[in-house]
Amino acid sequence: MKIIGPDALVFGVDNLPACSQYLMDYGLADVGNGRFEAVDGTAVVLRAKDDPSLPASMGTASMLRETVYGVADEATLDAIATELGRDREVTRSGGVLRCVDDMGFALAFQVTVRRPLGPQVEKLNAPGSPPQRPVNVVAVDDQAPSLPLTLSHVVYFVPDEAKATAFYIERLGFRITDRLGGAGPFLQPRGTQDHHTLFLIQTPPFMKGVEHFTFHMAGPTALMQAGSRFVAKGYESFWGPGRHRMGSNWFWYFNSPLGCHVEYDADMDQHDESWVARMAPIGPDASQLFLFTHREKWAPGGPPPGAAAQP
Repeated sequence: MKIIGPDALVFGVDNLPACSQYLMDYGLADVGNGRFEAVDGTAVVLRAKDDPSLPASMGTASMLRETVYGVADEATLDAIATELGRDREVTRSGGVLRCVDDMGFALAFQVTVRRPLGPQVEKLNAPGSPPQRPVNVVAVDDQAPSLPLTLSHVVYFVPDEAKATAFYIERLGFRITDRLGGAGPFLQPRGTQDHHTLFLIQTPPFMKGVEHFTFHMAGPTALMQAGSRFVAKGYESFWGPGRHRMGSNWFWYFNSPLGCHVEYDADMDQHDESWVARMAPIGPDASQLFLFTHREKWAPGGPPPGAAAQP
Protein backbone atom coordinates (compact mmCIF):
# COMPACT_ATOMS: atom_id res chain seq x y z
CA MET A 1 0.00 0.00 0.00
CA LYS A 2 1.62 3.23 -1.15
CA ILE A 3 0.33 5.53 1.60
CA ILE A 4 2.38 8.75 1.44
CA GLY A 5 1.32 10.53 4.61
CA PRO A 6 -1.33 12.93 5.87
CA ASP A 7 -2.88 15.15 3.20
CA ALA A 8 -5.13 16.99 5.67
CA LEU A 9 -6.25 17.10 9.28
CA VAL A 10 -9.88 18.05 9.96
CA PHE A 11 -10.81 19.76 13.22
CA GLY A 12 -14.11 20.64 14.84
CA VAL A 13 -13.29 23.70 16.95
CA ASP A 14 -14.90 25.98 19.51
CA ASN A 15 -13.63 29.28 18.09
CA LEU A 16 -13.41 29.36 14.30
CA PRO A 17 -12.10 32.95 14.03
CA ALA A 18 -9.29 32.39 16.54
CA CYS A 19 -8.26 29.08 14.99
CA SER A 20 -8.37 30.53 11.48
CA GLN A 21 -6.18 33.46 12.47
CA TYR A 22 -3.78 31.11 14.23
CA LEU A 23 -3.27 28.98 11.10
CA MET A 24 -2.76 32.04 8.90
CA ASP A 25 -0.24 33.49 11.34
CA TYR A 26 1.48 30.09 11.40
CA GLY A 27 1.96 30.48 7.65
CA LEU A 28 -0.82 28.50 5.97
CA ALA A 29 -2.85 30.06 3.16
CA ASP A 30 -6.60 30.54 3.57
CA VAL A 31 -7.98 29.09 0.32
CA GLY A 32 -11.63 29.21 1.41
CA ASN A 33 -14.24 26.87 2.90
CA GLY A 34 -12.22 26.49 6.09
CA ARG A 35 -9.16 25.06 4.31
CA PHE A 36 -5.67 26.33 5.17
CA GLU A 37 -2.94 25.06 2.87
CA ALA A 38 0.83 24.65 2.85
CA VAL A 39 2.79 25.31 -0.34
CA ASP A 40 2.17 21.80 -1.70
CA GLY A 41 -1.60 21.79 -1.00
CA THR A 42 -1.61 19.68 2.17
CA ALA A 43 -3.82 21.33 4.72
CA VAL A 44 -5.65 21.80 7.98
CA VAL A 45 -9.43 22.02 7.61
CA LEU A 46 -11.56 23.81 10.21
CA ARG A 47 -15.22 23.32 10.97
CA ALA A 48 -17.42 24.39 13.88
CA LYS A 49 -17.51 21.56 16.42
CA ASP A 50 -21.25 21.00 15.86
CA ASP A 51 -20.97 20.89 12.05
CA PRO A 52 -23.08 17.86 10.99
CA SER A 53 -20.65 17.01 8.17
CA LEU A 54 -17.95 16.05 10.67
CA PRO A 55 -17.26 12.51 11.87
CA ALA A 56 -18.31 11.93 15.45
CA SER A 57 -16.18 13.23 18.29
CA MET A 58 -14.05 10.67 20.13
CA GLY A 59 -15.71 11.70 23.39
CA THR A 60 -12.62 13.40 24.79
CA ALA A 61 -11.33 16.98 24.69
CA SER A 62 -9.59 16.34 21.36
CA MET A 63 -10.81 18.55 18.51
CA LEU A 64 -9.33 16.35 15.75
CA ARG A 65 -12.19 14.76 13.83
CA GLU A 66 -10.49 13.15 10.81
CA THR A 67 -7.03 12.34 9.44
CA VAL A 68 -6.97 12.33 5.64
CA TYR A 69 -4.14 10.25 4.15
CA GLY A 70 -2.80 10.81 0.66
CA VAL A 71 -1.98 7.70 -1.36
CA ALA A 72 -0.07 7.23 -4.59
CA ASP A 73 -2.77 5.69 -6.77
CA GLU A 74 -6.22 4.15 -7.12
CA ALA A 75 -4.77 0.68 -6.70
CA THR A 76 -3.79 1.61 -3.14
CA LEU A 77 -7.33 2.81 -2.45
CA ASP A 78 -8.65 -0.51 -3.73
CA ALA A 79 -6.23 -2.45 -1.53
CA ILE A 80 -7.19 -0.44 1.56
CA ALA A 81 -10.90 -0.90 0.87
CA THR A 82 -10.46 -4.66 0.50
CA GLU A 83 -8.30 -5.04 3.60
CA LEU A 84 -10.28 -2.86 5.99
CA GLY A 85 -13.65 -3.91 4.59
CA ARG A 86 -13.09 -7.37 6.07
CA ASP A 87 -14.06 -6.25 9.57
CA ARG A 88 -15.42 -2.70 9.56
CA GLU A 89 -17.61 -0.33 7.60
CA VAL A 90 -15.79 1.36 4.74
CA THR A 91 -17.47 3.97 2.57
CA ARG A 92 -16.25 5.35 -0.73
CA SER A 93 -17.57 8.53 -2.29
CA GLY A 94 -16.08 11.16 -4.57
CA GLY A 95 -12.72 9.37 -4.64
CA VAL A 96 -12.43 9.37 -0.82
CA LEU A 97 -12.42 6.20 1.29
CA ARG A 98 -13.55 6.53 4.93
CA CYS A 99 -13.44 4.28 7.98
CA VAL A 100 -12.45 4.26 11.67
CA ASP A 101 -9.26 2.74 13.10
CA ASP A 102 -9.11 0.42 16.12
CA MET A 103 -8.80 3.36 18.55
CA GLY A 104 -11.78 5.29 17.17
CA PHE A 105 -9.84 7.80 15.05
CA ALA A 106 -11.72 8.65 11.84
CA LEU A 107 -9.56 8.06 8.78
CA ALA A 108 -9.94 9.02 5.14
CA PHE A 109 -7.81 8.03 2.14
CA GLN A 110 -7.54 9.74 -1.24
CA VAL A 111 -5.15 9.95 -4.15
CA THR A 112 -2.85 12.64 -2.84
CA VAL A 113 -3.49 16.30 -3.58
CA ARG A 114 0.19 17.17 -3.03
CA ARG A 115 1.60 19.50 -5.66
CA PRO A 116 5.25 19.00 -6.67
CA LEU A 117 7.68 21.26 -4.85
CA GLY A 118 10.67 22.83 -6.56
CA PRO A 119 14.05 22.92 -4.80
CA GLN A 120 13.55 24.39 -1.32
CA VAL A 121 16.70 23.37 0.53
CA GLU A 122 18.71 25.92 2.47
CA LYS A 123 22.16 26.22 0.88
CA LEU A 124 25.10 25.85 3.25
CA ASN A 125 28.77 26.77 2.92
CA ALA A 126 31.05 24.46 4.90
CA PRO A 127 34.85 24.23 5.05
CA GLY A 128 36.20 21.42 2.90
CA SER A 129 33.10 21.26 0.71
CA PRO A 130 32.23 23.18 -2.46
CA PRO A 131 30.15 26.25 -1.55
CA GLN A 132 26.44 25.80 -2.13
CA ARG A 133 25.78 29.54 -2.31
CA PRO A 134 27.54 31.49 -5.05
CA VAL A 135 30.05 34.17 -4.12
CA ASN A 136 28.42 37.39 -2.89
CA VAL A 137 25.05 35.70 -2.29
CA VAL A 138 23.98 36.13 1.34
CA ALA A 139 22.06 33.53 3.34
CA VAL A 140 20.06 35.91 5.55
CA ASP A 141 16.96 37.62 4.20
CA ASP A 142 14.73 39.46 6.68
CA GLN A 143 11.88 39.34 4.15
CA ALA A 144 12.07 35.62 3.33
CA PRO A 145 8.54 34.14 3.50
CA SER A 146 9.55 31.01 5.54
CA LEU A 147 6.35 29.15 4.66
CA PRO A 148 5.27 25.64 5.71
CA LEU A 149 5.95 23.41 2.70
CA THR A 150 4.10 20.15 3.41
CA LEU A 151 2.22 18.38 6.19
CA SER A 152 4.82 16.25 7.96
CA HIS A 153 3.26 14.13 10.70
CA VAL A 154 0.62 13.79 13.38
CA VAL A 155 0.92 12.42 16.91
CA TYR A 156 -1.89 10.52 18.63
CA PHE A 157 -2.49 9.87 22.32
CA VAL A 158 -3.90 6.32 22.46
CA PRO A 159 -5.18 4.20 25.37
CA ASP A 160 -3.82 0.92 23.92
CA GLU A 161 -0.56 1.54 22.07
CA ALA A 162 0.01 -2.12 21.20
CA LYS A 163 -3.42 -2.48 19.59
CA ALA A 164 -3.10 0.84 17.77
CA THR A 165 0.35 -0.06 16.47
CA ALA A 166 -0.83 -3.47 15.27
CA PHE A 167 -3.60 -1.85 13.22
CA TYR A 168 -1.24 0.44 11.30
CA ILE A 169 1.39 -2.26 10.76
CA GLU A 170 -0.77 -5.29 10.02
CA ARG A 171 -3.65 -3.63 8.21
CA LEU A 172 -2.03 -0.64 6.45
CA GLY A 173 1.57 -1.73 6.00
CA PHE A 174 3.27 0.89 8.16
CA ARG A 175 6.59 -0.03 9.78
CA ILE A 176 8.37 1.05 12.96
CA THR A 177 11.45 3.19 12.37
CA ASP A 178 12.23 3.85 16.05
CA ARG A 179 10.55 3.46 19.44
CA LEU A 180 10.56 5.51 22.63
CA GLY A 181 10.13 3.08 25.51
CA GLY A 182 7.28 4.12 27.78
CA ALA A 183 5.67 6.13 24.97
CA GLY A 184 5.35 4.34 21.65
CA PRO A 185 6.57 3.89 18.08
CA PHE A 186 7.44 6.19 15.22
CA LEU A 187 5.60 4.83 12.18
CA GLN A 188 6.38 5.19 8.48
CA PRO A 189 3.97 4.23 5.67
CA ARG A 190 5.29 2.56 2.52
CA GLY A 191 4.86 5.56 0.23
CA THR A 192 7.48 7.80 1.86
CA GLN A 193 11.00 7.62 3.27
CA ASP A 194 10.33 10.24 5.97
CA HIS A 195 11.36 8.90 9.39
CA HIS A 196 7.72 9.06 10.50
CA THR A 197 4.33 10.43 9.58
CA LEU A 198 2.64 9.05 12.71
CA PHE A 199 3.81 8.75 16.32
CA LEU A 200 1.74 6.95 18.96
CA ILE A 201 1.95 7.73 22.68
CA GLN A 202 0.37 5.55 25.37
CA THR A 203 -1.92 7.59 27.67
CA PRO A 204 -5.00 7.11 29.85
CA PRO A 205 -8.27 6.85 27.87
CA PHE A 206 -9.50 10.35 28.79
CA MET A 207 -6.52 11.85 26.91
CA LYS A 208 -7.20 10.07 23.61
CA GLY A 209 -6.76 12.40 20.64
CA VAL A 210 -4.14 14.45 18.87
CA GLU A 211 -1.07 15.70 20.77
CA HIS A 212 0.44 17.72 17.93
CA PHE A 213 0.88 18.04 14.21
CA THR A 214 3.58 19.72 12.16
CA PHE A 215 4.56 20.93 8.71
CA HIS A 216 8.03 20.63 7.17
CA MET A 217 9.97 23.85 6.66
CA ALA A 218 12.80 24.36 4.14
CA GLY A 219 15.47 24.13 6.83
CA PRO A 220 16.52 25.31 10.31
CA THR A 221 16.80 28.95 9.28
CA ALA A 222 13.25 28.94 7.92
CA LEU A 223 12.06 27.21 11.10
CA MET A 224 13.78 29.73 13.37
CA GLN A 225 12.52 32.66 11.31
CA ALA A 226 8.93 31.40 11.21
CA GLY A 227 8.96 30.56 14.92
CA SER A 228 10.39 33.94 15.89
CA ARG A 229 7.71 35.70 13.87
CA PHE A 230 5.07 33.54 15.52
CA VAL A 231 6.31 34.51 18.99
CA ALA A 232 6.33 38.17 17.94
CA LYS A 233 2.63 37.85 17.09
CA GLY A 234 1.90 36.81 20.66
CA TYR A 235 1.75 33.02 20.40
CA GLU A 236 3.21 31.00 23.28
CA SER A 237 6.19 28.74 22.70
CA PHE A 238 5.73 25.31 24.32
CA TRP A 239 8.96 23.41 23.51
CA GLY A 240 11.94 24.50 21.48
CA PRO A 241 13.56 25.45 19.34
CA GLY A 242 15.77 22.39 19.33
CA ARG A 243 16.62 19.21 17.47
CA HIS A 244 15.20 15.76 18.08
CA ARG A 245 17.33 12.63 18.28
CA MET A 246 14.92 10.17 16.68
CA GLY A 247 14.19 11.53 13.22
CA SER A 248 16.86 14.22 13.68
CA ASN A 249 14.32 16.89 12.78
CA TRP A 250 14.63 20.43 14.10
CA PHE A 251 11.50 21.39 16.06
CA TRP A 252 9.64 24.25 17.65
CA TYR A 253 6.26 23.61 19.31
CA PHE A 254 3.56 26.14 20.17
CA ASN A 255 0.34 26.15 22.14
CA SER A 256 -2.76 26.54 20.00
CA PRO A 257 -6.53 27.10 20.19
CA LEU A 258 -7.04 23.78 18.33
CA GLY A 259 -6.73 21.80 21.57
CA CYS A 260 -3.26 20.49 20.70
CA HIS A 261 0.27 21.65 20.10
CA VAL A 262 1.42 22.76 16.66
CA GLU A 263 5.02 22.35 15.54
CA TYR A 264 7.37 23.61 12.87
CA ASP A 265 9.90 20.98 11.79
CA ALA A 266 12.81 20.74 9.35
CA ASP A 267 15.48 18.34 8.07
CA MET A 268 13.96 14.97 9.01
CA ASP A 269 15.92 11.75 8.43
CA GLN A 270 14.99 9.52 5.50
CA HIS A 271 14.95 5.72 5.86
CA ASP A 272 14.39 2.77 3.55
CA GLU A 273 13.59 -0.84 4.42
CA SER A 274 17.22 -1.62 5.31
CA TRP A 275 17.00 0.65 8.38
CA VAL A 276 17.04 -1.16 11.74
CA ALA A 277 14.71 0.44 14.30
CA ARG A 278 16.25 1.76 17.52
CA MET A 279 14.73 1.80 20.99
CA ALA A 280 15.46 4.30 23.76
CA PRO A 281 13.71 5.03 27.06
CA ILE A 282 11.65 8.21 26.96
CA GLY A 283 13.37 11.18 28.56
CA PRO A 284 15.30 14.37 27.77
CA ASP A 285 18.36 12.50 26.51
CA ALA A 286 16.29 10.58 23.96
CA SER A 287 13.91 13.41 23.05
CA GLN A 288 16.38 16.06 21.96
CA LEU A 289 19.99 16.50 21.00
CA PHE A 290 19.88 20.10 22.18
CA LEU A 291 17.28 22.65 23.22
CA PHE A 292 17.20 26.43 23.06
CA THR A 293 14.92 28.92 24.77
CA HIS A 294 13.55 31.84 22.79
CA ARG A 295 14.11 35.35 24.07
CA GLU A 296 13.99 38.86 22.68
CA LYS A 297 16.82 40.01 20.44
CA TRP A 298 19.71 41.81 22.05
CA ALA A 299 23.18 43.00 21.13
CA PRO A 300 26.54 42.74 22.90
CA GLY A 301 27.42 45.70 25.08
CA GLY A 302 24.82 45.27 27.79
CA PRO A 303 22.72 42.71 29.64
CA PRO A 304 19.91 40.91 27.79
CA PRO A 305 16.47 42.49 28.08
CA GLY A 306 14.93 41.75 31.47
CA ALA A 307 18.23 40.92 33.16
CA ALA A 308 18.86 42.44 36.53
CA ALA A 309 20.90 45.64 36.43
CA GLN A 310 24.49 45.15 37.47
CA PRO A 311 25.82 47.33 40.36
